[in-house]
Order: sequence, then C-alpha cells, then structure tokens
Amino acid sequence: MNKDIGFVTFAQNTKEVNYLELAYLQAMNCKKTNPTFGYTVIVDNPTKDFIEEKHLKVFDQIIHQPLDLDWPMANEWKVYYFTPYYETIKIESDLLFSKSIDHWLKLLRSKDIVLATGCKDYFGNDSKQRFYRKFIDDNLLPDIYNGLIYFRKTPQAQQFFDLAKTVCQNWDYLKSNVLINCREDSPSTDHYYAVTADLYGRENCTIPTADFFKFVHMKTRIQNWNVDENWSDSIFTEIDEDILRINNLNQYNPVHYYDKTIAKNLIDYYEQRI
Repeated sequence: MNKDIGFVTFAQNTKEVNYLELAYLQAMNCKKTNPTFGYTVIVDNPTKDFIEEKHLKVFDQIIHQPLDLDWPMANEWKVYYFTPYYETIKIESDLLFSKSIDHWLKLLRSKDIVLATGCKDYFGNDSKQRFYRKFIDDNLLPDIYNGLIYFRKTPQAQQFFDLAKTVCQNWDYLKSNVLINCREDSPSTDHYYAVTADLYGRENCTIPTADFFKFVHMKTRIQNWNVDENWSDSIFTEIDEDILRINNLNQYNPVHYYDKTIAKNLIDYYEQRI
C-alpha cells in the first residue's frame, strides 16, 4: 500500500443510518478495486463505540475526532487537517468504484485540489436534471458535488479549505446579504463548497472536462424516476466483480448509490470475497 495516497471518508452515525457500515462496505470495495491506496475513516465520539473487529481488518486508519454532531456537514472542511495522506481522494461513504482509478492521477495532479462538477445518470449521460440544483443555478455557482474530491497537502489546497471554514462560519451573513433564494440555515456541503469554489476561483479547483471525475448519482430525480428514494425496491440491481449493474447496465463511473438499503447485500457480497 502507498501510504502517500488514500481515500478518506467521514462516518457519523445517525438514528436512521449506520454510516460506519457504509464505510466498511466502501473500504472493502476500495481494497478490491484500488489495493495500492490507503483507506481512512473519520469518526465522532458516538460512532467510535460501534467499531468492531471486522472494521479494524479493513480500515487502514480510524481517526477519532470530537466532531460537530448537530451539523455534520460543517466538519467536511476539516478533512484537510485530518487526512494522513499527502494525496487524498475524499469520498462520501455511499460511493463505490468499479475499477482502478490510477489513470485519473496524471490529470488531477495538474491542480492542488479538484472538486467533481456535474454528475451522471445510470445510462452514463451527463445529467441535465436541475431539481436538486436550484440554489446553484440561482446564484450562478459552479455545479459542485462534494462526494468526490482530490487534493494534496499544499498551501493552495489549504487555502481552499480555510476559505470553506470561513464560508461556514459566516453563512448567516451570506444568506441574508449575498446569496439569492437561500433558505438553508445549515447549508449542505455541496452548497457551501460551491460558494467556496466561486470565491477561490472555479478555474483553480475544477476540471469540468474530466468525464471520469463524475459519479453516477442515484437520486431518483436525476434518473427521472417516479419512485421513492429507496429506488432498489423497484429497480433491478446486482454486482459482479466490483461492477454494479443497474437495470442490466454496467456502471463504470463511480456510483453514489444513495439508497442505503442496498448496503447489506453488498456487504455480504464483499465479505465472501475478502
């Protein structure tokens, strides 16, 4: 394993979702698809108590920090300071890979930080659905998806995350005096990173033409499905050699599966393989 580069995710359990289990699934997936990368999970005090032996076998590092419990998304900018790697791929815990991402690195290394922009439907098309993006569009912000971020330990990347901290801490002012149609008292990470990217200079932190650096987002409106967000109840899904297949279509981009109910079957699949 190359300790200079690795994946990092946050796992803060809620009453509804066991994010530690999602990270466990993700770690097994990363070990199969990208075995030279490290894998680190950042947990809060309550989640730490749920760590089991099986987790210790697949997590390379567990970083325990006293995180914000009321607004977990406010912790995201801290990843720069928590990561143990010189190069980090920060991912949301419900995202899976189908293959090695080694070929990404040459282009990603052209910048100190790269945030994913746009997303795909499960047909592999760039999504044109804007149902979830009204705030982004109203404020003419870059179409940031924080579920996939690359950065290095450099002063330039640190500047982005420090700026994100400032945006978080001054959200009430921005909401009232700068932003249009902003109704969030506690913004999503996509939103405050989009504001940050605009202030930082989107040309310095995005590569919109990098088609590989977009994930398939399984929120139902992006798929133009008239089904509940627990889409796996209605849509055929299977996995074969790390490739998730949705309605018989292989998924080659990373998949942000979003519907947490599919995790159990996928965990069973990977536990048999590792």
